[in-house]
Amino acid sequence: MRRAPVPGLLLPPSPLLLLLGLLVLDRGCTAQYSSDLCNWRGSGLTHESHKKDVEQVYLRCSEGTIEWMYPTGALIIHLRPNIFPSSSKHWTVCIKPHKDSAGANIYLEKTGELKLLYRDGDHSSTKVHCFSYEHSGLFVEATPQQDISRKITGFQYKLINKGTASDMHMIYAPCRPCSDTEVLLAVCTSDFVVRGTIQNVINEEEEQDSVIDVSVNRIYRQKMKIFKPVEETGTWEGQIKTLLQCGVKPGEGDFLFTGHMHFGEARLGCAPRFKDFQRMYKEAKDKGLNPCEIGPDILHQ
Repeated sequence: MRRAPVPGLLLPPSPLLLLLGLLVLDRGCTAQYSSDLCNWRGSGLTHESHKKDVEQVYLRCSEGTIEWMYPTGALIIHLRPNIFPSSSKHWTVCIKPHKDSAGANIYLEKTGELKLLYRDGDHSSTKVHCFSYEHSGLFVEATPQQDISRKITGFQYKLINKGTASDMHMIYAPCRPCSDTEVLLAVCTSDFVVRGTIQNVINEEEEQDSVIDVSVNRIYRQKMKIFKPVEETGTWEGQIKTLLQCGVKPGEGDFLFTGHMHFGEARLGCAPRFKDFQRMYKEAKDKGLNPCEIGPDILHQ
């Protein structure tokens, strides 16, 4: 007699998934901690060839990297950063696979169900996936391979506070123009805030990204060296990425570029025309509603 499918389960029943259920119930199972509690690197070669082991990995940081060489069996990855349990609903987890990641499927475990995030072999799927921290369990299942010698499953993860408006705008609605409030908050909380012009836009079809070449007139903040001086021209230049679907094109005029570093890349947040930003800033300043000061001369440039 065939077993009826479990309602809502996104994967066909398998011995490995049954083992997953047992491990969730068994608090005494072996757990594998990363050496620095932020990053984990392991190898499937430690498994006996006839076993489909499930290893539990616990990570304690807000961002890091997973690298699983020669994947066999499965990993259950628990993200346990030092945040208060009562504030967990205010956090989002984002993951991005390495470009050459191979050898395993990556699933989100949510209330007993598994949702496929990345399928092994889909090399075009390198976009960022985000989900609530309350559902932050990841299940990484090795796919059957005749030769695992060249397979490495890898991805980066990062926790983001939902209260950071510019961050969430960048993730969930990157092509929507920012409201005045979102722009003013972005100026206060972004990793970079610069005034500049768009010199060129390079569309990367495979990555589904657009790379914006920015010539900078004024740097208000940059936490990493995104924008650097160019000896030949004496100007400062740098690159910012955004989604290809946003349709960014070169154009005249100055913009205020804001954004955050995500997985080693500068990602565009709010980017109003500079004269529009000056209007927003003055109106908020006159009403005493500015969340922060960006500079005394901002209205006179």
